[in-house]
Amino acid sequence: MHLPDCLHLGGTPAYPIHEVRHPRASARIAVNGAHLMEWTPAGAHPVLFLSPDAVLEPGKAIRGGIPVCWPWFGPHADPQRPMHGYARILPWNLVKAESDESGVHLVYELTDGEAATPWWNPGLRARLEMHLGTELAVELFTRNSGDEPVRLEEALHTYLSVGDITRVCVRGLDGAHYLDTVGEPTRRRQEGNIVLDREIDRQYASEAAVTVEDPAWGRTLIVEKEGSATTVVWNPWIEKSKRLADLPDEAYHGFLCVEAANAGAGAVELAPGAEHVLRKRVRLA
Repeated sequence: MHLPDCLHLGGTPAYPIHEVRHPRASARIAVNGAHLMEWTPAGAHPVLFLSPDAVLEPGKAIRGGIPVCWPWFGPHADPQRPMHGYARILPWNLVKAESDESGVHLVYELTDGEAATPWWNPGLRARLEMHLGTELAVELFTRNSGDEPVRLEEALHTYLSVGDITRVCVRGLDGAHYLDTVGEPTRRRQEGNIVLDREIDRQYASEAAVTVEDPAWGRTLIVEKEGSATTVVWNPWIEKSKRLADLPDEAYHGFLCVEAANAGAGAVELAPGAEHVLRKRVRLA
């Protein structure tokens, strides 16, 4: 495939990375997982957080950026299956690359993983489209080409980079019901805005846009989505960060995950021949 001048091949032959250098933004995408590792609009702080200890190896998930969780979210009922599905640990194919004055448009497909994983579902096809410019748009398309309905869980597990997590305020989820998975899973209702002073791992039943106010860097991030019944908000805080080998102990200060998802009660029932689209947009206000 001919690559536009603003898209370069980096990494190594065993671990290729597509590098975007455009007047509107810079970015890096690992072929492993079609994983958007970095996206930085021109003149801005990085919007996506990437752990300095992230493991960049074939078959390993990357800590940071936007992992693609698919076709299940979280742990599977079968403990032998990988956390968050197999899409984030398999190589994807770049099938389209275009650029114009607004940015770069890339399309990746996950169509053949049967030889790489015993859990491959031959009836499911995934396509990931991303537009990288002053704004970020990511779309995950899933088609059920099989003969049986499929229960689909998924997430665009976005790590947002922030200046100081203790000063962040998340707006847009007031009144939403959520599953709190820290400790014993408990259903609760959000009262007011979200401020961070401890570990948080919540699955909100919400389709609303979310605003992340980051006073340390003097900016506001707007996170919008479509085709998503679940918004996951996560930060591991102090003790869990110490248990994550691919995350420095103090790195939790610098990110917040706000994920567009369909998980748990929000899973999608995909009929034979049907297609579902999960869309997410991130922009600076």
